[in-house]
Amino acid sequence: MIDETVEEIEEMQTHSSSIVAVKAARALSELTGREYATVEEFVRDVERNSSVLRRANPSHASLYNVQRTITREVEEADPQTVEEGKAALTAAIEKVVDRIEDGKARAAAHTADYLEDGMTLLTHDYSSTVNAAIERAVGGGVSLSVYVTEARPRLAGRKTARRLAGMDGVEPTLIVDSAAGTYLDECDCVLMGMDCLVSDTLYNRIGTYPIAATAADLDVPMYVTGSGAKLIDGGFVFENEYRPASEVMLEPVEGFAIENPLYDATPVRLLDAIITDDGAMSL
Repeated sequence: MIDETVEEIEEMQTHSSSIVAVKAARALSELTGREYATVEEFVRDVERNSSVLRRANPSHASLYNVQRTITREVEEADPQTVEEGKAALTAAIEKVVDRIEDGKARAAAHTADYLEDGMTLLTHDYSSTVNAAIERAVGGGVSLSVYVTEARPRLAGRKTARRLAGMDGVEPTLIVDSAAGTYLDECDCVLMGMDCLVSDTLYNRIGTYPIAATAADLDVPMYVTGSGAKLIDGGFVFENEYRPASEVMLEPVEGFAIENPLYDATPVRLLDAIITDDGAMSL
């Protein structure tokens, strides 16, 4: 389960960062089925496997936060036996999963308050929190039009468009990334998820920064939303990930290079609201 989860994270089979963090947390439950001679051996194995999961995507803030929390709580429980250690691990996993899922639900509820009937939005990439906020809003009788960027090269926006198309009250339109500036002038706001927020910088899927800059130029409010687990206080250094060139072009190339960064950095000053479990943060 742990090896499969690491592979899934590395290959980006799951687009939502909160879902990735939950899966990685639950993957550690595999250790409760293993045999250990001593409690020290068990705790070391928790730390080792947690580190392996974190390294599967070192730029993933919520993954980092969740794994660090689990290992810390197992250590602080100071188990005296292997069974006590396993019980502490199970309790820590359940606690962080509940915190993420509850936080995401509360962030979505706060975000839904920003969505009014008849609004036109633009969203980028795939965010389970954004989808939950839109679903909550239309469930309350609101109708929305949503422009969805494809989010090249992995095209996660197509998954978003399909998800929104299944909601009554939502009219999604899929657009290529470079068309965002063309349609932003028609939008009442931009709404995106977030991979992580470190100090005064939002790190999110590549393409976020140019959308934020264009929205600011056109006076279109931009909101980002997500669980508080994606906020980093310290001890975390963001590392961008560069994906394979084959995601951009399948055929071999000669005479030029291909760069495929996964994230970009957006200054918080370009945002109008950051919405988490606790509501909108002061900017």
